[in-house]
Amino acid sequence: MEFEQAKKRAEELKPLLQYYTKKYFDDEQVVSDYEYDMLMRELKQIEKEYPELITSDSPTQRVGVGSIKKGFEKVTHEVPLQSLQDVFTFEEIEDFDEKMKKAAELYNRPLNYVVETKIDGLSSAIEYRNGKFYKGATRGNGIVGEDVTQNIATIKHVPKELKEPISITVRGEVFIGKTDFDKLNEDRLLEEQEQFANARNAAAGSLRQLDSKITASRPLDIYVFNVQKCDDIKFETHYESLLYLEKLGFNVNPVKILCNNMQEVRQAIEDIGNMRNDLDFGIDGAVVKVNDLELREKVGTTYKTPRWAVAYKYPPEKKETLLKDIICQVGRTGAITPMAILEPVYVAGSKISKTTLHNEDYIKQNDIRIGDRVIIQKAGDVIPEVVGVNKRKRDGTEKKFEMPSTCPVCGAEAVREEGEAVVRCIGVECPAKLYRSIIHFASKDAMNIDGLGEAIIGELIERKLISNIADIYKLTIEDFESLKKNGKKFAQNLMNAIEESKTRDLYRVINSLGIRHVGVKSAKTLAKYFRNMDKLMEASYEELRMIDDVGEITAHAIYEFFRQEQTIDLINKLKVAGVNTILLEEETSDNRFEGKTFVLTGTLEKYTRDEASDIIEKFGGKTSSSVSKKTSYVLAGQEAGSKLIKAQNLGVEIITEQQFEEMVKE
Repeated sequence: MEFEQAKKRAEELKPLLQYYTKKYFDDEQVVSDYEYDMLMRELKQIEKEYPELITSDSPTQRVGVGSIKKGFEKVTHEVPLQSLQDVFTFEEIEDFDEKMKKAAELYNRPLNYVVETKIDGLSSAIEYRNGKFYKGATRGNGIVGEDVTQNIATIKHVPKELKEPISITVRGEVFIGKTDFDKLNEDRLLEEQEQFANARNAAAGSLRQLDSKITASRPLDIYVFNVQKCDDIKFETHYESLLYLEKLGFNVNPVKILCNNMQEVRQAIEDIGNMRNDLDFGIDGAVVKVNDLELREKVGTTYKTPRWAVAYKYPPEKKETLLKDIICQVGRTGAITPMAILEPVYVAGSKISKTTLHNEDYIKQNDIRIGDRVIIQKAGDVIPEVVGVNKRKRDGTEKKFEMPSTCPVCGAEAVREEGEAVVRCIGVECPAKLYRSIIHFASKDAMNIDGLGEAIIGELIERKLISNIADIYKLTIEDFESLKKNGKKFAQNLMNAIEESKTRDLYRVINSLGIRHVGVKSAKTLAKYFRNMDKLMEASYEELRMIDDVGEITAHAIYEFFRQEQTIDLINKLKVAGVNTILLEEETSDNRFEGKTFVLTGTLEKYTRDEASDIIEKFGGKTSSSVSKKTSYVLAGQEAGSKLIKAQNLGVEIITEQQFEEMVKE
């Protein structure tokens, strides 16, 4: 490549890679690891050939360009958290070995290696003082990271106290295992939340939450892989330090292979490649490290990478197969997802015959047709996906796909709301949504049927004792007694809870129906405005739109929901069963919190957050999830986090639970 051509290409690559890197470090991956690696490799080659093109802002010269998330304190790492030099061939591994051999001979040091899995997560540093957990920080740009101490502390395999009273800083990789990731996405689907694209983004986003309770709710794990600083003990080898970390109680990278020569290194890399599909955590390569720590010190580092280690990157496996058909699958929330039915093909160790096509837009953007030869790959070596179409093999028999206008399960209207990519069934009695619908119906914020949990609901459906929501009120004590491991007392208590639920206030009944965009707050607004279910059902779109806090999208969702035959049928069944459908609560004349906004943070002893919020709203106040200058009070419980800090910085009045109790005394 001529100089001018190389210069032009470098100028194209630098901003592109800077953008991709920033997105990655900010937990939003916009290209595959492999595509990114190839572009970075191309830039490195250009700079190697023309060193005069190297600039200080080049992505090759920096660990990362991720920003410090607003709300986190900055942490300067005592020992930089560097990245690794990537290699893609065994010839490059051998070149690395030759350099290390020369260094070992020069400094008269022994040479062997440790090969480890390169875990695909978020690198973090954890500090202990006198054996006790002290601080946790993200890598950030390698020099400065984010203080995520409270979040790190929620990870189950981060010990709060070591088995020896030692001061030490370790580096580890925070991740979410494959099984846990699948469950997390399944749960988010049930909650109608956007699914995570991959486990790495999920882990990074979870660790970088301003609310540590959100972090605690995510299945984060960690493997420690390096001693960053320890003044109390002198280690001779890296492998020795890993064994000591295990002794202290750390969860150490389980794949660490001691290799005496390059032949063993190659075998270790191949073995890790063969086992990576069987591991319950994602990896994006194998790391080869010099074992002797004194030799490491002699070899040194560049600004960005250590000279004593390289990361071998496995290429993603892709296979071509026939797209036999596209069918629609209805999820528990009513989301209708197009699914590719494939001629079975083995990819990354598993047989793939079916995979998601995400949504209508994805199919159109990629021009995917029934009968196409499509390219399959596993995203992050975990999730199968269609990544391309071999259009050269089209013969004219391929068919374009159109999303259905009605639900393929129940026949109710299928709606795609403005601004959304997902088409949903809005049928309230759709069998595909039954499980999720009943869970929501019985939940605390809805009909609050104590004891009617997920396992019981699943068994009731499985045994065909219920086929719609209203069937709950037809169940007998004998039905519950017949369920596994449940006695007469349990059955009677559950029957009592079901009977009691008939007396719930109108807003709970509205919320229990699972109307899109209608939560507890909106349900309360609707209940107070219409005062009975019949008037709400008869409301026009224009009337709904006039109500405060009911936007255009919500109004449309409510109107369409009550126009469905399934909805009308369900409401009638609930009325027959004796469920209340009128407003019971009287308006309070005590508006002591009128015009006041509260933010709740930390754990309260006497109240749940919902209970505290109900009290605030009862007295005319409002609650908010974020602190601003307009916040009146921050109610701080135990282990209050970043919201408390922000309130202090803004000068917002902070009250304790005891002070809150005084404020609400009659």
